[in-house]
Amino acid sequence: MKLTSNARQPQRSGSRLLKAICALGLLGTLAAPLAVQAQPAKADAPMAGHAMPAGGMNHGGDMKAMMKGMNDKMAGMTMTGNHDVDFAQMMRIHHQGAIDMAEMELKNGKDASMRKMAQEVIKAQKKEIATIDRFLAKNGVSTKGS
Repeated sequence: MKLTSNARQPQRSGSRLLKAICALGLLGTLAAPLAVQAQPAKADAPMAGHAMPAGGMNHGGDMKAMMKGMNDKMAGMTMTGNHDVDFAQMMRIHHQGAIDMAEMELKNGKDASMRKMAQEVIKAQKKEIATIDRFLAKNGVSTKGS
C-alpha cells in the first residue's frame, strides 16, 4: 500500500479476484492458514503427511493441518487469468476443506449442536460444489483429481 501525499489515506490496488474474496469476507479465512503456517510447530501438531493417532483430535492439530493443506492447494493452484474460473476453482477447494472439517467433527465431536452444524455444512457445501463443478465443466475445466 502507498500513502497518497495529499490525503494520507492508503491507496489500494489489486485484482478483481482479491476484491471478490474480500467482498465475500473470505480474506480472513484464506489468510488464517498463513498465520498458522508462520507460527513455530508445536509438539502436539502433526507433521504434514503424517496420520493422526487413533485417539482423535490431538488438541486441534489435525484441523490446523487440514487448513494448511487447503491453503497450500489454493496457493499452488495455477491461475488461468479468467477471474470467474479462478474464483470457482479456489472456492471448490475451500468448500471441500469445510466438508473435511465437518466430517472430522462428526467423527470426533460430542456436542449435539456442533454435530448438527457439521451435517448442515456437509449438505450445503456439497450442493455448492456441484454448482461450481457444473460451471467449471461448462468452461472446459476438469475437476477430476480435485
